[in-house]
Amino acid sequence: MKQLLILSGKGGTGKTTLASAFIKLSGAKAYADCDVDAPNLHLVMHQPGKVRRSDYYGLPKAEINPDLCVECDLCRKNCRFEAIESNPAYKVDGYACEGCGVCAAVCPMGAILMKPAVAGELMLSVADAVFSTAQLKMGSGTSGKLVTEVKKQLRAAVVGADLAIIDGSPGIGCPVIASLSGVNMVLIVTEPSISGISDMERIIKTAEKFQVTMAVCVNKYDTNMANTEKIESFCAQRKLPLVGRIPYDPEAVRAINAGRSIIDVDCLAGRAARTVYSETVKILCNKK
Repeated sequence: MKQLLILSGKGGTGKTTLASAFIKLSGAKAYADCDVDAPNLHLVMHQPGKVRRSDYYGLPKAEINPDLCVECDLCRKNCRFEAIESNPAYKVDGYACEGCGVCAAVCPMGAILMKPAVAGELMLSVADAVFSTAQLKMGSGTSGKLVTEVKKQLRAAVVGADLAIIDGSPGIGCPVIASLSGVNMVLIVTEPSISGISDMERIIKTAEKFQVTMAVCVNKYDTNMANTEKIESFCAQRKLPLVGRIPYDPEAVRAINAGRSIIDVDCLAGRAARTVYSETVKILCNKK
């Protein structure tokens, strides 16, 4: 099963909009939303079946047993995250605790235990198609590990699919790195703004470390033609395929607000997305 990952260096470029269009155009039987901090692919691609939910456990959290604690203050002094409160009694702030275990190691009374903590929720829908995603609990870390679990449960549930389309996270952090692992191709969606160009360059540098095939498309290209030309020039210099331009289209905005894909309506953006999809698939199919 080939995996096509859609990324952007920043939020708001239209990554999820394009991912939903690709899923419908390809009739993909497997797809995932790896933006576990703020998943939204399900708003357009409604779950294909009953959703199976399971807890995701991240790093354990420290917990102080007040019956054993002698208030020696070693835990608080050694906690670099300032997660331990001492007034009126010693206790751990679960949001500040990073699960490092130093407090438990220095406690002379064994009053501190590291306990498993739910850090998020995995969701899987299985019907004619398989949809895998997750929601990280507010204030929790290890988002990269959760993304790995999203991809793992997708592969375990899929039978006989030729293509999986993965909607990644914005930026270049841990969830993006986890999304990049093992994919066949990355489509980078950018926009003609100063921040869009800067973040496109960062995500390209990140993806290059994985030696993965890449292509670029420019969304809302007509909002700044000078910057669009800069993006095209950059891609030409780096010998990166530019698979198309998508115009800014109010009809596309209305479709997304109504919970529909841009190919569900007859609009300029939807027509351009079909061209981008066609060019992307050509590159993906030629990759061994």
